[in-house]
Amino acid sequence: MTRRRRSSTMAGMTLRANWLRTRNRLLSSPRFQAWAGRFPLTRPRARAEAAQLFDLVAGFIHSQVLAAVVELRLCERLADGPQAEATLAKECDLPPDSMRRLLRAAASLGLVEPLGGDWALGPRGAALLGNLGVMAMVAHHGALYADLADPVALLRRGGGGGALAAYWGYARAAAPDAAEPQAVADYSTLMAASQPMVAAQVVAAYDFSRHRRLLDVGGGEGAFVRAVAAAVPGLDLALFDLPAVAARARVALDSAGLTRVATHGGSFFADDLPTGCDVVTLVRILHDHDDDAALALLRRVRAALPPGGTLVIAEPMADAVPGRVGDAYFGLYLLAMGSGRARSPAELTAMLQAAGFVRSRTLATDVPLIARIIVATN
Repeated sequence: MTRRRRSSTMAGMTLRANWLRTRNRLLSSPRFQAWAGRFPLTRPRARAEAAQLFDLVAGFIHSQVLAAVVELRLCERLADGPQAEATLAKECDLPPDSMRRLLRAAASLGLVEPLGGDWALGPRGAALLGNLGVMAMVAHHGALYADLADPVALLRRGGGGGALAAYWGYARAAAPDAAEPQAVADYSTLMAASQPMVAAQVVAAYDFSRHRRLLDVGGGEGAFVRAVAAAVPGLDLALFDLPAVAARARVALDSAGLTRVATHGGSFFADDLPTGCDVVTLVRILHDHDDDAALALLRRVRAALPPGGTLVIAEPMADAVPGRVGDAYFGLYLLAMGSGRARSPAELTAMLQAAGFVRSRTLATDVPLIARIIVATN
């Protein structure tokens, strides 16, 4: 950067710093807040900002209302039509007053809605009912909430060390490929339930029919390869994961009639990846690992691909819209897990270059907060 450009950049930063100081002095002033709430031109913005600030304050309560709705299977109970409050209280084994409180709280969040004297499924409850993966994640969040009971302590110890780290046992395990089947059952089941919503985004955005053979690295129980098999019936498919997970995938794929999908067990940090595929997929894998480990994995993928081979990366990314998903939710989730971070497309592109990939591009998806896609060429 030239001296003139540096000087211009510093001047711009100084102007912005002065503006931010002035803005924040105003916004933190009780007198300004009162005036903005009364003045007709600023009143709508002031009220909207106040509501958003309260949502931050009450966010944990909202998430716990959602957790109670999922645990009590309230959406499923209302799926076939409205129900009386007394009926729901009996089915959920709650005192009538507690049932009423939960229903009113859930209604304020759009999960249910009143209909005469009964209760019906609300628009967000209906959307939740149509996405079993989200409900599985909500049911799993108890471990995350336990770790976030003292968020400052979590931040000070640098992550891990709690319930979520124990749940994702491979995150910092010395020998993850030695895990016993029972040690991987819970998280494998969760991934199998939540993976289809990501797979749908990837299959809709990327044309796998241009390829001959696909290897899904970290493929879990095969939810992603099942989605690709349905979309591109003629594509040869293979899956690679820890031996205990690959064994579960074999059972699940055979049950689905996909005996043609090859399964390989191993550690992608200790073992070479199977060769012979012209496209490799990493679906919700890189963000689980720290930078050095993620870069090492990218290099192993490149080594397994032929010249001109393709890597498809799909996962929630930082700086996406809304940024809360990558930076807030996954920022703290992965910290509690003890490994990994959400990365921006620019950061992933730089890692791909460092791993030796020739070029890369970002693909748009219908729902970026679920997953964004980067396609790289060897």
